[in-house]
Amino acid sequence: MKIILFGATGMVGQCVLTECLKSPIIKDILIIGRKSCGIKDDKIKEIIHNDFLDYSNIESELKGYDACFYCLGVSSSGMSKDKYYDITYNYTVAVAEVLIKQNPAMRFSFISGAGTDEKEKSILNWARVKGKAENVLRKYQFKSLSLFRPSYIKALEGVKPTYTMYIYFDWLLYPILKTFFPKTTVTSEELGKAMINSVFQTEEVRIIESPDIKKLADLG
Repeated sequence: MKIILFGATGMVGQCVLTECLKSPIIKDILIIGRKSCGIKDDKIKEIIHNDFLDYSNIESELKGYDACFYCLGVSSSGMSKDKYYDITYNYTVAVAEVLIKQNPAMRFSFISGAGTDEKEKSILNWARVKGKAENVLRKYQFKSLSLFRPSYIKALEGVKPTYTMYIYFDWLLYPILKTFFPKTTVTSEELGKAMINSVFQTEEVRIIESPDIKKLADLG
């Protein structure tokens, strides 16, 4: 299987990349990003690309892939609504447009988040925008669409949290969540495996929350 990965330098992208490199199912990994992931492997090909609203100059290089793991995203904290909308919604539309054109039978897996509101009525701006991004993806004729909504992700070996504060959350918050709210937590390994396994789902569209991620990871 040949896959395209967006967001490989972020925490979720690292989760997916780590498991893709281990998986015998994944033959080729095309990474699209503004900077290198810093990993050298025979499976990996990287394209450094700066404009996530325009893929015209690399469009032909995106052809011939089976699946896309779209892990590009940012926290809304400290970011203007317009910028967050641009990254979360407009970037998603741009990539969906080019990929469905080049790969009509492509499967698409999208990292959203727990609390995403597909009705787009939440008082939380991020939840509305994520929901809008999920909804626009439903309009494209991907062979399958997996909408991942993880809650807390425990970073294991090979995955470095993007935000320094996350290290403290791992130390203080994760043990509490795992003990008293186990359904809210997944490990980076579980998330990566689940995303790989999501390409074999039979549903056209599937929302995958933390308990589902655990089950899907166990299928591999």
